[in-house]
Amino acid sequence: MAKPVFILNGPNLNMLGTREPEIYGRDTLDDVRARAQGRASQLGLSIDFRQTNHEGELIGWIQEARGAASGIILNAGSLTHTSIGVLDALSAAELPVIEVHLSNIFRRESFRHHSYVSAAAKGVICGFGVQGYELALDAMAKLAPVS
Repeated sequence: MAKPVFILNGPNLNMLGTREPEIYGRDTLDDVRARAQGRASQLGLSIDFRQTNHEGELIGWIQEARGAASGIILNAGSLTHTSIGVLDALSAAELPVIEVHLSNIFRRESFRHHSYVSAAAKGVICGFGVQGYELALDAMAKLAPVS
C-alpha cells in the first residue's frame, strides 16, 4: 500500500470558520479535511490530516513523515514566517513539500511576505482559500505518484 500524503496544519488553523472569516473564509478545518479526503480519493491517494498549535509537535510530525509519508502538504500558519526549525525538518525529510496558504500572503502585511517553508517547498499555493489544499493534492499526485 502506498504511503499517505501528510497534510499538516499549524497554529490557529483549528479556528478556521470563526477567525477572521473575511480573510480565511467560513469553512472549518473539518470542511477542509473532508474536501481534501474527497480529492485525494479521486486521485487514488490517501492522506493523514493533522493540526497543531505547537511548533515542536509540527516538527515531530515532519520528522515522522520522512519514513511514513509520500509527501507533505503544509500550511504552517504563522510558523511559516518564523520557524527555522520547521525549515530544517522539511529539508531533512527529503520528501516533496507543497506550501499552502489560504490567503494571498503577498497582499498582506510585509512580515508575511517571507516564508522559511518556501526554501524547502517544490511549490507554493496561496490565495485560493480552502481550494488550495485540493490544488496541492493535484500537484502532489504528480510529484509522489501512487506506486
